[in-house]
Amino acid sequence: MTKILIMALSLIMAACSTRATAKPDNNDETNVDKTPSRLIALSFDDGPNDITTPKVLDILEEFNVPGSFFVIGQNINESTAKQMTRAISLGCEIQNHSLTHVQMSKLTKEQTAEEIRRTDELIEQYTGTRPWLFRPPYIDHNSLMHETISHTFICGVGCEDWVPSVSAQARYDALISTVKDGDIILLHDFIGNDNTVEALRMLIPELKRQGFTFVTVSELFKAKGVTPSAHSGKLYSNVLQ
Repeated sequence: MTKILIMALSLIMAACSTRATAKPDNNDETNVDKTPSRLIALSFDDGPNDITTPKVLDILEEFNVPGSFFVIGQNINESTAKQMTRAISLGCEIQNHSLTHVQMSKLTKEQTAEEIRRTDELIEQYTGTRPWLFRPPYIDHNSLMHETISHTFICGVGCEDWVPSVSAQARYDALISTVKDGDIILLHDFIGNDNTVEALRMLIPELKRQGFTFVTVSELFKAKGVTPSAHSGKLYSNVLQ
């Protein structure tokens, strides 16, 4: 599949407001010392859809953990928007993964801005929240994107879960052996990605058993006292990097 080949190549090449989703604020009076010491965030790319996204939400609800969904604007419609509103009701957040899921390093400044603007608007239209985080498609990025986009760029700790031949057990094994405090786990909820659904069912209880607490990516920055600046050129896989 062309998308899988492009994504795999790009990942190898990469090193890696209205009621807006709350940005971290160093002036917040939250007592960070009282937060759990081992925090991680689950994140999901390529939704929303009415087939696999609800399966992921079912597991998050079952285990009472939140997630951060980086959605593709062109996937948002009256039906799939219900998955986003359900996610928010479960304590999740919705963030930006571009409008058309293209290699944005090949776009002009104007095209880049439009990819972000239209997706932000669609998310806000259906959820009332406006994103401040952005995961580049294929983790493909360049200086023009960082200059143009005011969102914080997110990467993540992955397990090749976009590759159909990677089993649920292999996805679980890859993550359970590497996850550490402050990590953003990168997964996908595109249609048919049931191996990730199965891996989640194993992963969440085991990480809980190991003492990890799940939060959204926004909450992870806030709890760790990190306020990322826009246009920094960084991609975060761990908020403490």
